[in-house]
Amino acid sequence: MLEGTPEIPVIDFAPFLEGTASSRQAVATEMRQASREWGFFYLANCGMPEKQLAEAFAASKAFFSLPVEAKNRVAWQNAESNRGYVGIKRERLDPARPGDLKEAFNLAPEQPGPGAHRNRWPAGPPDFEAVMTRFLDECIATADRVLEGFALALDQPADFFVGAHDQHHHTLRLLHYPPLPEGFEPHDGESRAGAHTDYGSITLLFQDSVGGLEVCTRSGEWIRATPMPGTVVVNTGDLMHRWTNHVFSSTPHRVNVAPEHRHRDRYSIAFFCHPNKEAEIACIDTCATAETPPIYEPISAGQHLQEKLTSTYGA
Repeated sequence: MLEGTPEIPVIDFAPFLEGTASSRQAVATEMRQASREWGFFYLANCGMPEKQLAEAFAASKAFFSLPVEAKNRVAWQNAESNRGYVGIKRERLDPARPGDLKEAFNLAPEQPGPGAHRNRWPAGPPDFEAVMTRFLDECIATADRVLEGFALALDQPADFFVGAHDQHHHTLRLLHYPPLPEGFEPHDGESRAGAHTDYGSITLLFQDSVGGLEVCTRSGEWIRATPMPGTVVVNTGDLMHRWTNHVFSSTPHRVNVAPEHRHRDRYSIAFFCHPNKEAEIACIDTCATAETPPIYEPISAGQHLQEKLTSTYGA
């Protein structure tokens, strides 16, 4: 492991991408340990081109700087599509708390066929659609490489997870946390993003330098996931938690209103990796023993996602 935040592990992915079979296995072993103990890790040298990442952040900032009226013309409409602009306080990730102090824009790979959902592209900024489409492709490629590592970590064929995600039912989410007004005091537990776990298999999170992400440890302590240049934060979600019979953990996390950055804009980009909707999520054979039998009944990935989105946004 590389030097970094002393709590959340930092894993160098270069030996997995470029190394021998033994090097790949060593990285996969690190990924397994981090996912079991934390459900989170920083991944360095993941293969994401720096230029594409910089272009995506610049386009995200340009979109969120548009007037509210322009953003609302491409507003999020329903959980089935899960695309478009989500206004401030529209989402409540923690159902027990007020709406989150953030805005977002969701897009996803478009499926073939006349009845398939389409992205709700705004009229501007220029090149927004082209930049985000390229970046979406890079996220898919990066996620597939990470999924190969997870398969190796669980003694499965390299394409075990990639094959279950090959219809690309993923979501790319641009996030903006606006500065909070002078004298602002949160009430009733308000925060930039309430405590939650992610719904799918894995998430790739690209952060700016502002920070605010916090992760809950096994002992119930909240610690900061401080931005680290050159890394992507990887975490395992609810479906991976279920798929692996709790071998990999889905860990609560949040974005807090910390005093030192409450008057700054914060931007992040999350790629939520979700299996094919028809994929059956059943306990992986290497994750069950006589002492630890399967915890959950099988469920389709699509049914699981629909239930989670309906809970987040309301019917």
